[in-house]
Amino acid sequence: MARTWNSDMTAVLPLMPGLEEAALAPMGRFSRGHRASVWLLLVLTAGGIAAFIYQFSTGIGVTGMNDRVFWGIYTVDLVTFIGFSYGGALVSAILRLTNASWRGPISRLAEGTALATLAVGALFPLASDGHPERVWRLITALQINSPILWDMVAIITYLIATLVFFALPVVADMGRLQSADSIVGWRRRWFRAGAFGWSGTAEQHRVLHRSLTTIAIIIIPLAVMVHTVLSYAFSLTSRPGWHSTIFGPYFVMAAIYSGVALVVVVIVVFRRVHHLERWIPERAIINLGYLMAALGVLYGYLLFTEVTTEGYVGAEATEKLLYALLLDRWSVLFWAFVFGGLVVPLLIVAFRRTRTVAGMTVAASLVVVAFFIKRFLMFIPPLTEPLIGEEVGGYAPSWVEIVVTVGAVAAIPLLLIGMFKVVPVLAVVEIEEISSAREESA
Repeated sequence: MARTWNSDMTAVLPLMPGLEEAALAPMGRFSRGHRASVWLLLVLTAGGIAAFIYQFSTGIGVTGMNDRVFWGIYTVDLVTFIGFSYGGALVSAILRLTNASWRGPISRLAEGTALATLAVGALFPLASDGHPERVWRLITALQINSPILWDMVAIITYLIATLVFFALPVVADMGRLQSADSIVGWRRRWFRAGAFGWSGTAEQHRVLHRSLTTIAIIIIPLAVMVHTVLSYAFSLTSRPGWHSTIFGPYFVMAAIYSGVALVVVVIVVFRRVHHLERWIPERAIINLGYLMAALGVLYGYLLFTEVTTEGYVGAEATEKLLYALLLDRWSVLFWAFVFGGLVVPLLIVAFRRTRTVAGMTVAASLVVVAFFIKRFLMFIPPLTEPLIGEEVGGYAPSWVEIVVTVGAVAAIPLLLIGMFKVVPVLAVVEIEEISSAREESA
């Protein structure tokens, strides 16, 4: 279907058959099961908000953090959720720059996942702060040599870039669909306002492509910078297990690997729930599985390098930490991560019989859970190891921390559901352009 233009350079071809219905499917009425799921997510999110309000009014003493373990599960949540966001941004940016023909149906879901996880993750510095009402002092009492300040700057910059990267193609799609028969009432007014005068002219398409390409080029090093700077909050200390030159690449690779895995899970869920199998083919999910496997191999290499080099040197404090991770009190969690986050997912992708949509979903789900465990092992055990004396510290998250964390986890799918209630779930203009280019080249 080649694109044609009228005298004022406005696209006049009708939408591809079935594309409008698929792109707007999440805007339809929920079934009873969907409504029950949304109510459950709402209750869990509200519970998390209530628990945080209780913590704010009572004090940070209601958490399991203590003088020894001063960063707990909130820090794990912060790094995990921001890491998840990188996968979504990276998938969309790299596939756009490489002009992958299968990117169109998954790009909106990938970008939406990046935005939702980043928005939730960016709130956790407030949760882990004893006085979140004083956060404004980061600006009024600048300490430019503080990694915390540069964490804030990097996260805010990354959030703005991710939001723009998500919003620009949405504007084009809202302009393309504003006259669709199924867009009525307040949604028609919303689509017309959100289109910002988009009419599909050749010049508008050129500007859109240039803008998206520029942001895609920027967002990749920007995301690398965010996770590298985030790692500095830990690696710029002398604590065993943290003070390492490999921590920056370690953070970045973990973010990409776990983020791509979450994108796979989100895509499969939306594909199944809204019957998008025609538009999101199995091949796209399998290709993401290949990407996930390659990243898993690289992360496994970094893990092997970290353990062998630190273990070989044999510094006393580091040796105790490694022993606790590999053979002692943290070993169950560590080996659960190794097998659940590396070995089993790679085996699933390796064999043709398991290299299916169901197999990729299982592999990706294992990676998502395993990397929450890995972030826990990355931050908590080093804090429990004594710097002076022999007394080992302890940490167990309180009910407040658990409820806040569960609420944050529930908020991510809730944000995605709400997001695609007001914007198309598929990148309509991008899908049409890819289809048109494919037919013209044929």
